Amino acid sequence: MRGAPTLAIKKSLRIEALAKRRTLPASDAQAWSRSVQVRALDLAGYRASESVGLYNAIENEVRTEAIRDDALASGKRAFYPRIEPNDLLELVQMSAADEFQPGRMGILEPIGNALLQSGAGVPFIVFVPGVAFDEQGNRLGHGKGYYDSLLRRLRGAGTFAALAYEFQIIESVPTDTWDQRVDFIVTERRIIDCAGGAADCIETR
Repeated sequence: MRGAPTLAIKKSLRIEALAKRRTLPASDAQAWSRSVQVRALDLAGYRASESVGLYNAIENEVRTEAIRDDALASGKRAFYPRIEPNDLLELVQMSAADEFQPGRMGILEPIGNALLQSGAGVPFIVFVPGVAFDEQGNRLGHGKGYYDSLLRRLRGAGTFAALAYEFQIIESVPTDTWDQRVDFIVTERRIIDCAGGAADCIETR
């Protein structure tokens, strides 16, 4: 079966990384999420953005509420993921915390109609979750391909930054042709600029 070795490695890495994240003490998750978000607010791509893509955290993912609050207070537009009937993931604008309802995956999704569009000349940044990453920007997700499709459609029009804990950064994430990289990875310890690979990482300890 074509791609079977890569799929097997991804599955093994995913199981290991998810187990580690799920057992993360709540106090650490809260403190580290706060540190990650503070660093994310310093990204030039965020400061220059007019639209910000976020997500509702699940299973001890890095949270995003501090970024949301800063974005709305700064007059930026905030967008959240929603799985559409055509099975594509879209980023939908929200303006109030109660504009969400459970989606097909049980994750809160926005109920609005305004979608984040590329090619409109409006600078934007999308913060993405993930299971594991490497310093070259390769991302291991849950295996459904929703974010890979989204990033591929928006590629070239904005900045893509992953929010992660330091223990989610591994030596190498196996990739397939459809996998999409992120431009930056923000952890509680550093900001990784993935454009030039590991040698160009910017550590802000």
